[in-house]
Amino acid sequence: MPDSLRLAMVTSDNVEAACAVKVRPDQDGLVKPVAWSLAQAYASPETAWPRLIVDGERIVGFVMAFLDVRFDPARPDDRLRSGLWRLNIAAEQQARGYGRFAVEAVNDELRRRGRTRTTVTYVPGAHGPEEFYRKLGFRATGELSGDQVVAELELRPRR
Repeated sequence: MPDSLRLAMVTSDNVEAACAVKVRPDQDGLVKPVAWSLAQAYASPETAWPRLIVDGERIVGFVMAFLDVRFDPARPDDRLRSGLWRLNIAAEQQARGYGRFAVEAVNDELRRRGRTRTTVTYVPGAHGPEEFYRKLGFRATGELSGDQVVAELELRPRR
């Protein structure tokens, strides 16, 4: 990955460009638009960690982590989880390593916060991200969160 690749906070200066990030049309029903994610982040500031994926000066995607939430608040035995909430890579920027970079950056942030595992949920299906997450080491837990598959990855310390 180029040295110019980084995560950046969403600000009043870049929020319009952030909301312009669009995934491929066949992925529209699989991931919420960036504007929706930013509204959720605004409503959940204690758990949401939204960031832009930037290459040089160009915004190529959006990632949002969640920190310490329960999938089922009605079940007190459901353990707290942290992980990947959203990942939107611009249609014309996909398959260039930006998604992998974003997932690794979220994992690094979770490690920094003392977490030992990361969770992701995704809609299964033909154009879904299951294979992408599997290649990164995520394994389905057998659980569902609504209609989404729950997968986890053990976070080993960075070398």
